[in-house]
Amino acid sequence: MTASFERFGPAHLGVIALTVMTPLLLSAIVRWLDSAASAKIVSWSLIAVLIGGKILMLVLLARDGELTLENAAPLYLCDWAAIMAVVTLIYPDQLTYELCYFWALAGTLQALLTPDLSYGFPDPRFISFFALHGGVIASVLYMTIGIGMRPVAMSIVRALSCSAIYLAVAMAVNSIFGTNYGYLRAKPAHASLLDYMAPWPFYIAQLALLAVLSCLIYYSPFFIIDRLRHGRTANKIGCMNGQP
Repeated sequence: MTASFERFGPAHLGVIALTVMTPLLLSAIVRWLDSAASAKIVSWSLIAVLIGGKILMLVLLARDGELTLENAAPLYLCDWAAIMAVVTLIYPDQLTYELCYFWALAGTLQALLTPDLSYGFPDPRFISFFALHGGVIASVLYMTIGIGMRPVAMSIVRALSCSAIYLAVAMAVNSIFGTNYGYLRAKPAHASLLDYMAPWPFYIAQLALLAVLSCLIYYSPFFIIDRLRHGRTANKIGCMNGQP
């Protein structure tokens, strides 16, 4: 008998903890070894988790006769975030990193916390779901802490612009094929943040506002760090010039 998924149950909390602790540990190891070889091993290991999770998910859907255009095509925002993660892990690039950063934390993190999932551990569908979604979050944390990549102020503009492109693509595909990419035609079947929003289609505007707010929130730690560094630099220059 297949176990049912229990939100914030032991297995779910364990996956969340693993998603956070693994990239922190990997980042510490890479920084300690300080070698290109170790960084490459970690990057390709994360890529293997992401691609393996997606392939396993498709195989299981096909096995159960549930493979459709909607769950096969990589047109959910989490899929786009995963693609950006794979590209950045192979070839570190500012644009792909910042898209992955904001899409992962603003979107995939919500899927990690409130997954649209019925199957509990150790069902392979549970494993494939969290390998993909947890892998995206772990990749972002590793790229930020281990590699030292970070968003800048213009990253917000670029991320929101690309998110608008995603919105247009998802809505067009949904309209043509009757799919529900981005949950833009209906709310998820399982409990999620969207349950606290207005009915369709009004929650789409709320999601757009939430996207802007999320980008500001997830950029704020770097803004604060930059302000503090600027203040220390200004004080140091002032002291060097003999100012009190």
